[in-house]
Amino acid sequence: MTSNGPHARIAVREVFGLDTDLVVPGFAEPDEHVPEPDPAYRFNPDVTLALLAGFAHNRRVLVQGLHGTGKSTHIEQVAARLNWPCLRVNLDGHVSRLDLVGRDAVVLREGKQVTEFREGVLPWSLRRPIALILDEYDAGRPDVMFVIQRLLEREGRFTLTDANTVLRPHPGFRLFATANTVGLGNLNGLYHGVQRLNHAQIDRWNIVAALDYLPPAEEAAIVHARVPGLAGERGRRLVAAMVAVAGLTREGFRAGDLSALMSPRTVITWAENCEIFGDPALAFRLTFLNKCDEAERPVVAEYFQRCFDRELDSSPLAATA
Repeated sequence: MTSNGPHARIAVREVFGLDTDLVVPGFAEPDEHVPEPDPAYRFNPDVTLALLAGFAHNRRVLVQGLHGTGKSTHIEQVAARLNWPCLRVNLDGHVSRLDLVGRDAVVLREGKQVTEFREGVLPWSLRRPIALILDEYDAGRPDVMFVIQRLLEREGRFTLTDANTVLRPHPGFRLFATANTVGLGNLNGLYHGVQRLNHAQIDRWNIVAALDYLPPAEEAAIVHARVPGLAGERGRRLVAAMVAVAGLTREGFRAGDLSALMSPRTVITWAENCEIFGDPALAFRLTFLNKCDEAERPVVAEYFQRCFDRELDSSPLAATA
C-alpha cells in the first residue's frame, strides 16, 4: 500500500456525472485495497456529494438507510473512482474491543516464546491512507462504540495503552459508517439487535446522509445492464414488473406486513434466474418467496399477482427448493 497521501485531482463532473465543478483529491493508481469499480452503478447525487466531502475535507460521514439500499457499496464505488483504498468492518456482536485495538500474543523469537502486542483493525488503518467503513454501526457493542468515539474527531489521536503509543491519523485516513437507524434503537421493530447510541457520539458525525432505494426506472436500467439477455420490449415489460414487485415488498416491510424485502441485488438475481428457468414465477419462488416466512407468503404472492396479472401457482419443484 502506498504511504503517500492523495495527490491526484479528480473532476467530479467527468467521473461522477454530477453538475458541479468540484474537484476532489484521489490517488493516481489503485492498489490491492481499492474496490473494483462497477460501470453499471448509479450514484445518488446527494449521498455522493456527502461522501466526496468526506474524502476531500476529512469529514466523518454516516450513511443511514434500510438494508439493501447499497450504503456500503455506495461508499466503495465512490472510493473506487478516487482509487482510494478501503477496508470494511462489520460491527456485529462478535466484534470486541480487542479486535479493534489489538491484543498481546505469544510468538517465537530466536527459539523462545515472547509476548508482543499485535495491533488491531483501528491502529492498522490509522497508519495508512485508507477509508475505514464501519458497517452496521448501530449494532456495535457499547464497549466497542466508546473505542471508536475518539476517532470521530477529525484530528483525534488514538492511544494504544497496551503498547504505550499515541497514534496520529495518516493524512489519507478517512472514516465512514453505515447504519439502518440513526442511533435511536429498534423503535419500529424492524431491526432487532441495533443499539440506542450515545447522543454525544452521534453528534460527532460531521455529515449524516440518507440513502433510499433507486427510482424504478433507474433500478430497471441497472437490471438491464446486469442481465442484457432481457432486452427488447418483452424484456422491458418483464423487468418493469419485477421492479414493481420489489417496490411493493419494500412498502410492506416499512408497514410491518413483511419481515423481508427485495433488494436491488435480489431483483438482479431474479432476472438471472429467469434466464435459467424461463419462467418468472418459478424464478421468483426460487429467488425470494422461499426465503419468506410461510405466514407472509400469501402477501408476497398477492404482490406478484398485482404486477404480473397472473397467479403465483405452487409447483413440486418450488416446494422442494
